[in-house]
Amino acid sequence: MRHKRALMWFRRDLRCFDNAALHAALIHAERVHCVFVFDREILDLLADKADRRVEFIWESIVELRVALEALGGSLHVLYDTASIAIPRLAAALDVDAVLTNHDYEPSALARDSAVSVALRAKGVSFETRKDHVIFEKDEVLTAAGKFFSVFTPYKNAWLKRLEAFYVKPYPIEPHKLHFAGDETAEIPALEAMGFSRTNLREMKLPTGMSGGEKLFTDFLERIDRYDETRNFPSIKGPSYLSTHLRFGTVSIRGLAAAAWQRWQEGSRGAEVWLSELIWRDFYVHILHHNPRVVNGAFKPEYDAIRWRNDPERFEAWCEGRTGFPIVDAAMRQLNLTGYMHNRLRMVAASFLTKDLLIDWRWGERYFAEKLNDFDLSANNGGWQWAASTGCDAQPYFRIFNPLNQSEKFDPDGTFIRKYVPELAKLSNKDIHAPSLTKPVELQARGFVPGRDYPLPIVDHAEARNATLAEFKRALGKRGEARAEE
Repeated sequence: MRHKRALMWFRRDLRCFDNAALHAALIHAERVHCVFVFDREILDLLADKADRRVEFIWESIVELRVALEALGGSLHVLYDTASIAIPRLAAALDVDAVLTNHDYEPSALARDSAVSVALRAKGVSFETRKDHVIFEKDEVLTAAGKFFSVFTPYKNAWLKRLEAFYVKPYPIEPHKLHFAGDETAEIPALEAMGFSRTNLREMKLPTGMSGGEKLFTDFLERIDRYDETRNFPSIKGPSYLSTHLRFGTVSIRGLAAAAWQRWQEGSRGAEVWLSELIWRDFYVHILHHNPRVVNGAFKPEYDAIRWRNDPERFEAWCEGRTGFPIVDAAMRQLNLTGYMHNRLRMVAASFLTKDLLIDWRWGERYFAEKLNDFDLSANNGGWQWAASTGCDAQPYFRIFNPLNQSEKFDPDGTFIRKYVPELAKLSNKDIHAPSLTKPVELQARGFVPGRDYPLPIVDHAEARNATLAEFKRALGKRGEARAEE
């Protein structure tokens, strides 16, 4: 359909290249206005006004506006309630259509429904495009036409579909642009929206499209070893692109295509990394077909678990003072930087749910407040996986042993020393479990457990047995085999 004027609404797609909705707007409209809304319905609920995510978005918007101006357009930037501001701006600009990219979260769907109704009442169409994932909704289903509930079969079907439908970028050709180019108001300052600067720059997380490109270029030099390095938090193994994927300063199509190509050239690391991108699609797939997971277990029978929910132990977990060094280092990394290594996300989540028997929703909410890359589907999926309430093919008795995980993935204690510096003087062996070290060894180093570092708040073996007993009671199980990682 041709439009005389259209409004492109940027949201979690903060780039002016390979953008599905922007491409459609430029193809189907004679003039295109662009807008981004710092949505008060979201921002006003944030308790911490020094939020790295808001600063990341702000910096990325500054860059996006400059990039759009270089292409002959510009960007309206508003601090308002999006569901009200978009219809109002559409009326002021007298557009025929508002185009944007799909969002899959329940609250976003409700917002989009309200916007669509308001626009339709004024004779304006509301059009959305797929941009955040490779495959969505019903594009990857079982042979019986059902949604997948286990990752590996989903991955296999996903890969077969990719082979038949190779991903191509959406071209944004400058000579075809017809931007309106009359958005001149200043971008609202962080301070004007009630937010302050954070340690984002100190953490060296580059923002915007240029930041995403920089990180991806660097990762491509390391991707072939990703399968070997990804589990070690002290090694530069991950891509560090998760925040950029969350806010769309990189293109998922571009990343998947590059990984696929590298895999076809024989890279095991690229193959494993592509699997991580598929996990991202999988969790969106689960959320779309099962929106109830936002508040309840994917496997409803697990809602019968009687969580202990000890507030003091939860606070100790949040603050990184559980007496388990690898868990504490992980939580302190999160609190300081807004980032947590993926292996450690599994360890920390397993500890909260399986050692402390605290409801996964408590941990999920805490991560949602702290993670720079917070994404509802992935965060929810990861937590339910760790708690065994979600799409984990392994039974509930898989429980991570924090000591084993520490010794295996941070063998010399490099990561622990960085984030739990009070343990720095301990040996590589003792640093993983100071409470198990011979007193004479600790005395020689001037270290006193309980004084210089907390004693463990729980006995792992006892906690494991208690958790298994509770899961068995809730599920009516008897005498199953047990596994520990």
